Amino acid sequence: MLCHEMKNKEVLNSSFKEYPLFIGVLYGDKIECEKFSKRLSCAIKHLPIRVEFNYESNTLEAIKKGIRVDPTFVLDDKILFEGLVQAEEITKKFEDILELLD
Repeated sequence: MLCHEMKNKEVLNSSFKEYPLFIGVLYGDKIECEKFSKRLSCAIKHLPIRVEFNYESNTLEAIKKGIRVDPTFVLDDKILFEGLVQAEEITKKFEDILELLD
């Protein structure tokens, strides 16, 4: 699978039903979220994990959730990344998450 901008409700690695499924929400403006979703999909597509992508561009909703940085990626209701972080950081964080599942 090539790196690409994830669409709303799209699941990365969807065909691997045996992989754990996480729900992610990207908060921020459209352009920053597009960049982040592409970077995220590239960084974790090789890992045994599924992530459903959701987008929230409503600033008031973001503020209610404690979001202050654009973009912010929330995984299972926990802030995981703030800002446009490097792909290596994304990969490492998800590897750590998977290690905790073992």
